[in-house]
Amino acid sequence: MCGIVGWIAFQRDLDKERPTLDAMTATMVCRGPDAGGTWVSPHAALGHRRLSVIDLEGGVQPMTVDTPDGPVVMTYSGEAYNFRELRDELRRRGHAFRTSSDTEVVLRGYLEWGEEVADRLLGMFALGIWDGRTDRLILLRDQLGIKPLYVYETEDGVLFGSEAKAVLAHPAVEAVVDRDGFREMMGYVKEPGRAVWKGMREVRPGTMLIVDRGGVRERVYWRLEVDEHHDDTETTVRRVRELLEDSVSRQLVADVPLCLLLSGGLDSSALTALAARKLAEQGARARTFTVDFEQPGDFRADEFRGSPDAPFAREVVDHVGTLHSDIRLDHRKLADPDVRRAVIAARDLPFGFGEGDNSLYLLFKAIREHSTVAVSGESADETFGGYPWFHVPAVQQVAMFPWLTAAQPARTYDQELTVTTLDLPGYLAQRWSDTVAHLPSVPGEDAHERRMREFCYVHVTNWLGTLLDRKDRISMAVGLEVRVPICDHRLVQYVFNTSWSMKTFDGREKSLLRAAVRDTLPASVADRVKASYPLTQEPSYLGEVQRQVGELLADDHRAVEFFDRTALTEAVRGTPEAMTRDGRDACERVLDLAVWLDLYRPAVKLS
Repeated sequence: MCGIVGWIAFQRDLDKERPTLDAMTATMVCRGPDAGGTWVSPHAALGHRRLSVIDLEGGVQPMTVDTPDGPVVMTYSGEAYNFRELRDELRRRGHAFRTSSDTEVVLRGYLEWGEEVADRLLGMFALGIWDGRTDRLILLRDQLGIKPLYVYETEDGVLFGSEAKAVLAHPAVEAVVDRDGFREMMGYVKEPGRAVWKGMREVRPGTMLIVDRGGVRERVYWRLEVDEHHDDTETTVRRVRELLEDSVSRQLVADVPLCLLLSGGLDSSALTALAARKLAEQGARARTFTVDFEQPGDFRADEFRGSPDAPFAREVVDHVGTLHSDIRLDHRKLADPDVRRAVIAARDLPFGFGEGDNSLYLLFKAIREHSTVAVSGESADETFGGYPWFHVPAVQQVAMFPWLTAAQPARTYDQELTVTTLDLPGYLAQRWSDTVAHLPSVPGEDAHERRMREFCYVHVTNWLGTLLDRKDRISMAVGLEVRVPICDHRLVQYVFNTSWSMKTFDGREKSLLRAAVRDTLPASVADRVKASYPLTQEPSYLGEVQRQVGELLADDHRAVEFFDRTALTEAVRGTPEAMTRDGRDACERVLDLAVWLDLYRPAVKLS
């Protein structure tokens, strides 16, 4: 796992621009703490920072193959989980390999198949290939957008990077967020391909950009397709298990210590059980980590979490025999402004998940002391229909992104800003219409099945992007690679085309996943009701948050202008125990925005 950057300019000599490339590459040190490198030619400059995971000695980048017609050079981030099969095929076609890395497999795959190499890759990846034979750049992103890739078009080429900060480090790029960018930040609906910074965009998941002197063209090599599902329930459950086992097995390959994130919920427990079985076959033992909090008193159930994670995680550990550690977080660290600053710097954006982001950062930082690679359960709820709001009739009846309907947006932001200046309600309504308009109908599908197909579609194509971006930025901020086996595009595509009635055949959420892995888990875990990501129940945490927001109000910080000042004042005046969920969210968001404005000093242009 790594960080990549690049600069293509067809009307200038980049041999003289190495300091700028070095500055762009330096922003990716957190993503690649083990090594760095650059490659510069007259019209192409590529940079790379490396986190060594496979072939620690041989996977140095940018990687070059010299041909009689010019060099072909690649900067690559990610993992190709089918690299062994591809390497065998390429050897049969006459290719000789200098390393055992998947990087060289992808590069030689391009030499053999050109653009069609994209159709053969299974994994998570973002890469740039400069083809000196034709003076063109290939930018490629994986099918679900697990790895990020930003691009900024210039007058004579492009800039690109794993994160926005790499592009913003170029002197020609101004940090500007306009009206559309601010709506994207505030809306909690991540449109594929959109970046909040003016002039910048992401390479869309499943997409390749080809850049040459004629400009930039786009090729979509994979998208979530609608097709009729003909397998019966029993066959479908069996196929889900097969795909899960194959994905987990592929993603256990590493030349560094690997662990699993275990919450005691269905998703992470299933991955742990399958991984433990596979590792046991190899004579190895799975290692697991669970997050918990230092806090007084007993766990208190609420609308988001009916039970604590630790007892269920322990049942899984005892059942499958992992080497386990609990990571216990202190509320003082969660509220530490330096931790929030590190998170915002990692994400390049405010308006994330507040305390949840801070605790994830501290969890990943603690895990990094023991492991370089972790396995996580992202996309299970999106793919299998696991969120509570999927199953609320009132939410099902509303033509809107269901997580927004269920959240019932609070009086958090300044209403003049959200309603008049940004027209956030109208923007989100249009986004919903534009998104589902691309979704074909299935013969014989009734209105309810259609709506639930829409819900599944927007979760995979929009909401999942938010979670993958969060996972990638926060993990890479501490040099930890996180793999997500349930994001295997073959599995996502297969389950997407099952009917809603099949996804809920036992009357519960995630019926197909539960049935596919029940035999590997304790019954209590297999039947556990979904719980959201844990938050501390220590009142002192909220007390410190209130104090920090009070300082912003007293100082008239610029961030306060974007919020309902009365709501913020009410939130900080009461006791921590009396703070509402709306008040807690408002406080977290204004603190995030204040840090972001101080760190990036963006020009905000909303008119």
